[in-house]
Amino acid sequence: MRVTQFLRAAAVVALCGASGVGQLKPAHPPAGLVQGFVVYDSSYHRPRRVWVYTPPQYDAKREQPYPLVLAFDGDEYRDLMPLPRVLDSLHEVGSAPAFIAVLVDDSSSGVRLADLCNAARMPEFLARQLVPWLRKGWNVTRDPHRVIVTGSSAGGLGAAYVAFVRPDLFGNVWSQSGAFWRGAEASNEPPYEWLTAQVMKSPARDVRFILDVGEMENHPTLGGSGPNFRDANRRFRDALKQKGYAVTYTEVPGGNHAPQWWRTRLGEGIETLSRAWERH
Repeated sequence: MRVTQFLRAAAVVALCGASGVGQLKPAHPPAGLVQGFVVYDSSYHRPRRVWVYTPPQYDAKREQPYPLVLAFDGDEYRDLMPLPRVLDSLHEVGSAPAFIAVLVDDSSSGVRLADLCNAARMPEFLARQLVPWLRKGWNVTRDPHRVIVTGSSAGGLGAAYVAFVRPDLFGNVWSQSGAFWRGAEASNEPPYEWLTAQVMKSPARDVRFILDVGEMENHPTLGGSGPNFRDANRRFRDALKQKGYAVTYTEVPGGNHAPQWWRTRLGEGIETLSRAWERH
């Protein structure tokens, strides 16, 4: 379920999680630039909005290209979550490098699910159009180990799926309340937990995962007929570990399926992943 009824003003609340982001000072760090674009998506045959964030003092000619964050549900991650301000703050206090970010619009309802729920056209669009477009226009890394793909709910599933399919582009997944119970191509019918099954039957990819799910997300899906949301996350975690992936998994105490839980921890996942690649 995508939550869109929250006031946009809520986007300025609770940017800090349990990591070093909790000591963010000053309260208003220098702000990066967010620019909106429309890209014609030839995989889905429709115009698609995207927003590109560049950090303060962005240098298009810098010798080392900038690492990248790609976020699904781009309009929500622009304001409601809000990813640009989180990246500003992380960089200001030295908790993460300066990033470029691209925020991808995924519309709503069934159109959104057709983007994000194990949909083969999405990694096709990203690989054939969006990533080359970014590389042409911005000084962004080509190293998948310095790229994070993130999202919440169906977006969390989408992040894991596109990295599984294209580990040459996306080496880090930050999934919050990922909808891992779903079948292939947004199916609401069995067999459920399709991506978990694919992980189990395939060689491990060179991808690092951080997975969050709320401890209160222990409800079944589809009005009671589908898999338990939290337990599907547990089974996805177990499959990754069995195949040898690097996985960090958290059941957020008191957490439920809503943005107020996701945005408080958004910065922590980015900080953790960027520190992991710096150690290597």
